Amino acid sequence: MTKIAFFDVDGTLVGDAGIPTQATIEAVHRFQADGNLAFICTGRSKPEILPEIMAIGFDGIIGAGGGYISYGDEILHHHTMPATAVREIITFFDAQDIGYYLESNSGLFGSRHYKSKIQETIRDYCQGDELKTAQLVTASQWFYELIDSFAECEIDYADVNKISFINREMPYQDIADKFGQQFEMFQMTVPFFGKESGEIAVKGNDKQTAIELVLNKLKMTKADAISIGDANNDLAMFRACGYNIAMGNGTDDLKAAADEVTLDVAHDGIAESFKKHHYFK
Repeated sequence: MTKIAFFDVDGTLVGDAGIPTQATIEAVHRFQADGNLAFICTGRSKPEILPEIMAIGFDGIIGAGGGYISYGDEILHHHTMPATAVREIITFFDAQDIGYYLESNSGLFGSRHYKSKIQETIRDYCQGDELKTAQLVTASQWFYELIDSFAECEIDYADVNKISFINREMPYQDIADKFGQQFEMFQMTVPFFGKESGEIAVKGNDKQTAIELVLNKLKMTKADAISIGDANNDLAMFRACGYNIAMGNGTDDLKAAADEVTLDVAHDGIAESFKKHHYFK
């Protein structure tokens, strides 16, 4: 029976360096070679899914936390934020000195001080460990370069999938209370962005609804679906799939909801699990 696996990216397919290991790549290829399907299922928007990840050869993409879905060359779903609301949100963030970046399929667009805001949260996360701080700043360079590559591009405010914010200035919950009536709110899953940072996305889009759309499209069932994740926003993914794997570096909530806890991302947790299950033959 054909299976379909949905892979979160950050903390699951890749660690802090943003590049999948060879063991992870081989595990995905072996799974597909046995006639199964493999989808990315991530909060990242399309430009953030790096060539090294795309080169694995996934059958489809769920991006922007469920706001964008493709299967092969076919776009199954793309839901963007209203342009007026995007402008209202970034005006608020600018006034509060909160860093952010806009995520669209055509690019990532950072606020004026987004880079320094990320570096501040990295320093907080590292708690004075200068070596760890330097390593994380270096590991994040690809992300700065990606955002900066779109600096001269015109922003289409009607084509924004999601807004991610980097925040030390006010409690996350205050921001969630302000915008949560109109939008889905998620706390940031990248640990070094800090617990007060988060994401704002279109209401009704999450990993569960996206996976269910894919399963319906492909005439597959929940029992056919496997999910692999590490953060609380992957709980939605777990609700849509019949077998759920939490990474060893995952949150306590996700581990409690999982059918299996594998090794952490630094120790090839995906490959370890798939090998144990003989690649879900």
